[in-house]
Formats: sequence, C-alpha cells, structure tokens
Amino acid sequence: MLVAASAVVAVGTVAGLVSALDHGPDGDDEARPVVSASPSLQPLPALPSPSPTPSATKPSAKPSPKRTPKPTPTAKPAKKTPHRRSSVPPAATRLYRYGDSQVLEWVRANRSDPRRPLIESRIADRPTAVWFADFTPDTITSRVRAVTSAAAAEGRVPVLVPYAIPERDCGGASDGGAPDRAAYDHWIDRFAAGLGGREVIVILEPDALSQTECLGAGQRADRYAALARAGRVMKSANPRARVYYDAGHSGWNAPATQAARLRAAGAASPASSDGVFSNVSNFQRTADEAAYDRRVLAAMGAPAGLGAVIDTSRNGNGAPTDGTWCDPDGRRIGEAPTLTTGLPRVDAYLWVKLPGESDGCKGEPGRFTPDYAYELAD
Repeated sequence: MLVAASAVVAVGTVAGLVSALDHGPDGDDEARPVVSASPSLQPLPALPSPSPTPSATKPSAKPSPKRTPKPTPTAKPAKKTPHRRSSVPPAATRLYRYGDSQVLEWVRANRSDPRRPLIESRIADRPTAVWFADFTPDTITSRVRAVTSAAAAEGRVPVLVPYAIPERDCGGASDGGAPDRAAYDHWIDRFAAGLGGREVIVILEPDALSQTECLGAGQRADRYAALARAGRVMKSANPRARVYYDAGHSGWNAPATQAARLRAAGAASPASSDGVFSNVSNFQRTADEAAYDRRVLAAMGAPAGLGAVIDTSRNGNGAPTDGTWCDPDGRRIGEAPTLTTGLPRVDAYLWVKLPGESDGCKGEPGRFTPDYAYELAD
C-alpha cells in the first residue's frame, strides 16, 4: 500500500494535524500553543539517569599490625565532602500529554455525551504528538518552547513533529511547507532553538523520504542534505533530543530502498539521528513494523545504538486487506504510547497520528470526529 502519511489536507490547514501554533495580536512570537488539525496521511529507552555523586569519604585508617606492644594511633575520621546534585536533570520515563488537543477540547465541552467516558479514558488521556506544520518562522521558536517547557515542568517527554519540508507531499493534498531550502534551514534553526535541554523526541518530516518520486535528482539531493542538517542542528541545540527519520511503513517501500534514502539523509549517523520511525498515520501491525524497521536499520548499516519508534495509534486490527487508507472501517487503537516496549531496537510506541481525527471520509479532514473516535476506542 503506497499511501502517503500526509493523505488529505483541509483548505487552509494541514489535515489531521495537531499543531502548536499561535500568533500574537501583532504577529509577534507569543508562546502559547494552539491546536489546529493533523495530516491525514511506539520503547524510547530513557537516557540513564546520572548517578548522584556519592558522598566521598576517605577510608578510615586500619590499625597497623601488632608487631610491637605499642598500639598504633587510631586515624581521625575523614571529612565528608558535601553531597552534590548532578547538573543533569534525571531522565523522564513518561510521555507528555499535550493539553490543548482537539480530543481534549471535545471532552471538556461534552461531559454529558454518552461517548465521552470511553473516548476520554482510551484516547484523550493518552499522550500524543504535537505537529508543527505551518511555515511561520517568526513564531516557531516560542511555539516549540511552549510545549517543551510544559513537558519539562511535568518531568515528561514531548513528541514533536516538524512538517515543513519544501515540496511537502509532492504537491498533493498535504502540500505546503517552506518555499525553498534556505527558508527551510532557517525554520529548522528556529525550531531547534525551542527544544530546551531536556528529553524530547522529534519525528522528522513524515513521508519526506518515503515519497520522493516527484523530485528530480537535484531536488532529492537537496532534500537529503536538508534533513541531514536538520538532525545535526537539533542534536547540537539539545544533545538530549532524539531525532528519528522517516522509514515509511512495512507496506510501502522495500527495506533496501528506504535504507538507501535514509543513509543519504544522514539517518545512519549518530551525529544527526537516533534511528527511524514508521507507520505514521497508517495501520500496519506492530509486529510487522518492528520486523520491517529492524531490516531497514540493518540495511542502513546503522550502529547498534540506533533504534525505531512505531506509530501504534490506529493499528490495533492491522491494515485493511483491500488497501483502504481513508478512515477504513473496523480499525482500532493499538498499543498505548510507551517508552518501554520490550522489543529489541524498538525504542517506543507513539501515537503520532491522533486517533479520531478524520482522514476525510468520516468527517472533515483533520478534524476530531467523535463517532470515528468512539469506533476506534470501542
């Protein structure tokens, strides 16, 4: 199934996109994220917590062997050095739930709706990704910072999706993004400036490597270079950021094909990458994705420290056998988002696509649709 993660976009907004976005009254850089819609289109091993600096004590001097009747004087107890707190914050072990998602807005406004308890407990209470898809370089830093700061205050890990690559979606329904490479590089610099210094997961440009057929050779090379630079810039701005690159999904490109593109985009280098992501907005089963991702990583020649994260938001029943991608019937939410999967080289299960936001067939593209959400959660 060669469906792009970006599938459908509403007029004037990316479809299915949760975007932390706000403009001040004068177009200034006001730091309040606002929800828009998500493109129609899971353990991160928590970094080890630095061990507290132990209280340093010198060992008490042992008595000398009794070679003479004269006892050896007892050594004075050594002075203890003050306990120091590590300057590195402890690693977070839980994912961040963005407080202004469309599903949470619906839950707050519909307390008496009979569908509300199920939707709230199985979808709204789960952490999901925050998308940044509008090309607004003047405000991107504060919008990213608003999310990362809120997550840091709760000791949780946010999942961010930068989605502004030039020629996005090959001019399809989710087209848009930066007008050119220079503008994109500048936008990435501004994005990275908001990452802060705590753990953060970055899902870098869904579909950007899976869907390149519309690009000429020069455009592909430019895209690969832009993505490699983006990873380096983000990891330089925040060494605790974990950046994952687009591996498509197990029903799309062959592992060798995807691996070649990933290598070209710097995804095999720890200087820019922590591995790959797959199944964004799709329905492939987790076991299939894990096997596929490991094949991709092997074909990339990726170091052992690089892993994969899988979008499990709608894959509970797997993909439809007929290839339907637009709000197919009979789908279910998959494994809950977690930083602990127990699978080798699978760092996390994430909900990158927000369950209940329509692809455009059961509701307005990118908008939360209660009946669809209820169907996925039931």
